Amino acid sequence: MEKKNINRRNFLGTSLAAAAAVTVGNSFASGNSINPVPVKKNDEHPFNERTYGAMPTRSFGKTGYKVGILSLGGQATLEMKGTEAESEKIINRAIDLGVNYIDTAASYGGGISQLNIGRVMKTRRNEVWLSSKTHDRTYDGSMRLLEESLKNLQTDHLDTWQLHNVQTKVELDQIFASDGAIKAMEKAKAEGMVRNIGITGHFEPLVLLEAIKRYSFDSILMAVNAADVHYLSFKNYLIPEAQKRGIAIIGMKVATRGRILSTWTPPPLQEQPERLRTPKSGTITIKEALSYNMSLPVSTTIIGIDNVAQIEEDVKIASEFSPLCEAEMKEIEYKTLPIVRQGLYFRRWELGV
Repeated sequence: MEKKNINRRNFLGTSLAAAAAVTVGNSFASGNSINPVPVKKNDEHPFNERTYGAMPTRSFGKTGYKVGILSLGGQATLEMKGTEAESEKIINRAIDLGVNYIDTAASYGGGISQLNIGRVMKTRRNEVWLSSKTHDRTYDGSMRLLEESLKNLQTDHLDTWQLHNVQTKVELDQIFASDGAIKAMEKAKAEGMVRNIGITGHFEPLVLLEAIKRYSFDSILMAVNAADVHYLSFKNYLIPEAQKRGIAIIGMKVATRGRILSTWTPPPLQEQPERLRTPKSGTITIKEALSYNMSLPVSTTIIGIDNVAQIEEDVKIASEFSPLCEAEMKEIEYKTLPIVRQGLYFRRWELGV
């Protein structure tokens, strides 16, 4: 049985590496080449002309949108109270550097993330694909959250509205019930408040696998990083099916709030949230972490940012990116073995494991 699992992992790893090469297409045909600016933009989509000279782009599923391989997540500084000035600097700098996709959620910081992003969207909405999420599983609750999101983000529509962190089959049944969240999403799309429907998750790949078989989602945001292959792997059990269905794939949790990085120094245990508690530093660099994710067949990778210097460093990595070979991917995976639990703290862990 163990031998079969190893062979399956190797087979999937080889298949995914090959698929990544196909996915990126001509973007990386000459190593570090950057895509030319399209002759004419699609008026239905946001357009940031800096993206095409800043980093490689990939197709965002079947939408027709070209997204940069690095995108901005709405956590870290952006969801913290009292960070209005720094948050606006981060968001504006990201867009100025060519980032053309921003992801947030109604629940981030109790709404703080959306408010911080909204102050920038007031004047720069047409430059980025804007995604948010509902954590409510009902029609009424999700519609209330959508109204709140549109108000806080200072926009009349979302490019993608997503189901937030779906973990169990019970939640799926709630979402797809007659009064479930999927009805709210379909109504919002029909009325133009939402252009695409997505699903997200960190916890359990097989639940998300069932979800995308049950419904034709436009995108899937999944927690996948260099430690992923060691436990409940989204890379092995979810990405292939999403690819087959032409769903836009977004990677997240690439640095696991810093805990996967060798530069991270663990605070005293009593100062760490219980589910994140660890005495260990990480084992890979941010360049290894991002390069690993960008070598997967994903459309883009979102990352939370603490300060302007970080977004500048990350965009530089994206601008110099060249896909890793299978041996390089496996070497980075191997480095994460001692820190699997902290690298995948958001997964379903059995009690005591």
